[in-house]
Amino acid sequence: MLEGKAVVRESDMPMEMQSRVMELAYQALDLHEVSDCQSIARYIKQKFDEAYGTSWHCVVGKDFGCCISHLCGTFIFFHVEIMEFLIFKDGKDLNETKEEAIGVMQKNPEN
Repeated sequence: MLEGKAVVRESDMPMEMQSRVMELAYQALDLHEVSDCQSIARYIKQKFDEAYGTSWHCVVGKDFGCCISHLCGTFIFFHVEIMEFLIFKDGKDLNETKEEAIGVMQKNPEN
C-alpha cells in the first residue's frame, strides 16, 4: 500500500468529486497489490460508474502518456507517491437524453 498524500496535478472536477475519487484510490490500493494497476483502475471505474453514471475511464500506472477528450467537470489527474491516476468521463451516458448530455457539457461553475 502507498501511504503518501494524494497530490492533484490537474483537475476540473468539483472538489467533492475529487475527494471521492482520491478516497476510492486509497481503498483500491488497500484492496489490491500496487503492481496490479488494472485491478486498481477497474475498482475506481466501477465505483464511479455506480455513483455518477456510466462512461468513466480510469488509467493507473507509474509512467504513461495520454491525449484525451473529456466532458467538462469530469477530469482529474493526481498521484500518490509514484502511482499516477487519470480519471475522466468521455462520451454520452447511454441512459441520458441528448439534452441532458449537452447540459452536462455546457455547465460552467464560473457563470
